Amino acid sequence: MPFDPDRVTTVTFDSYSTVVDVEAAERALADVVPEPEPVSNLWRAHSLMYTMVANHVDAYQPFYEMNRDALTHALDVFGVDYTADERDDILAVYHELDVFADVRDGMERLADAGYDLYIVSNGNPEMLDSMVAHAGVDDLLEDTVSADEVERFKPDSTLYRHAAARTGTPIDEIAHATAGWFDVQGASHAGMQGVWVDRKDDPWVAFGGEPDLTVADFHGLADALDA
Repeated sequence: MPFDPDRVTTVTFDSYSTVVDVEAAERALADVVPEPEPVSNLWRAHSLMYTMVANHVDAYQPFYEMNRDALTHALDVFGVDYTADERDDILAVYHELDVFADVRDGMERLADAGYDLYIVSNGNPEMLDSMVAHAGVDDLLEDTVSADEVERFKPDSTLYRHAAARTGTPIDEIAHATAGWFDVQGASHAGMQGVWVDRKDDPWVAFGGEPDLTVADFHGLADALDA
């Protein structure tokens, strides 16, 4: 359905790939991997895959551990010789990923316009605390909502409904902004308005319906809300 800005009172944001750039983790691989890009791509793909499978086989563990297991698999697939300390040093980059340039100013526009802002993420609380501090947006956010609180990962509806309850907002008054297509669809399915943050000008997936709104960055969302 068309995006309805008049319904929105709360804006939630995904974290990884939306507030911070997970592709920056590729640089952390450079010290132990001659060609880091394919290793990084496999790492990210398996990290997301593990979370989705965990929802269906009751294999929840905090996202940092999921991410560690996915990195281990990617390094092993490519035959990388590494120590546990080297692997953990690579993994630690998730505490200081690059922040997208539009994040602070875009969130500030929304906060100034009176919208309540939250992070809703697969990340466990320790990861989110460090991400928010590193991004420098803690003063703009009401709170963060972690999958750890319900032990269910996106795009399971449980997490989005829990987020609505935590924010004290009717779920249909929430616009959820994310770079993840599966996250858009999960939020929409649960009753939020799904906003796709498409910074790369990628084509939308040919599956599962369209976003309620597509924007190039957080300023695009603020414009759509007349913030």
